[in-house]
Amino acid sequence: MRIAELYASLQGEGLLAGTPSTFVRTSGCNLRCHWCDTPFTSWRPGGEERSIDAIRKAVDDLGLSHVVLTGGEPLLPADAGELCARLRLDGHHLTVETAGTVLPGGVPAEDLADLMSVSPKLVSSAPPPDTPGDWHERHSRSRRRDDVLEALLRAPQWQLKFVVDTPDDLAEVIAWLDDLDAAGVGGEGGLPRDRVFVMPQGTNPATLAATSQWLESACHAEGLRLAPRHHIAWFGNTRGT
Repeated sequence: MRIAELYASLQGEGLLAGTPSTFVRTSGCNLRCHWCDTPFTSWRPGGEERSIDAIRKAVDDLGLSHVVLTGGEPLLPADAGELCARLRLDGHHLTVETAGTVLPGGVPAEDLADLMSVSPKLVSSAPPPDTPGDWHERHSRSRRRDDVLEALLRAPQWQLKFVVDTPDDLAEVIAWLDDLDAAGVGGEGGLPRDRVFVMPQGTNPATLAATSQWLESACHAEGLRLAPRHHIAWFGNTRGT
């Protein structure tokens, strides 16, 4: 498995914000968000190959109980399911941060993580139509997989995190949630909106603050949760944080 970076920091988003965690960031992604804040895992994937045992040892050496498997798309590698299973058997609380478009083999979706953190990608995430490699079409075709979302949301705990930049983005989030409810993904009562976060798009405090201002009132109106990107305020948009 190719690993872009492995480090200890604080979780900056969602239900476990502020929790000391070891981040295992895989390299490689099946999407190409135009605003991707980790292009070294997608547009220009790098990193080094590590065995599952080497990853486990590096995680154990950092001594934290919470582990976050992120990317890139961490469920894309062929041995992603095995890594998830081994980390959990080692006694770690595992969060998997995924775009919700692929499922690994070998492990049932509901057993992959203690917290399944899914960040579905909206229409506006696609790169421009003239992007080399036909990535506009490839991204647009792959970004939404409701069947995969349904499987991943069987995890013991889950959260949805949508990156939002404009009111049109928010309207798309609401429509998508309504589609999932209509398909029975959240059960008879639908998806609990207190597990749905909207995150402002941006990689600097000023941009995040501007978008958060109107998102706050939108969250009140729609019953959603605002997810400030705390790590940007704490550390800036830097690797290893």
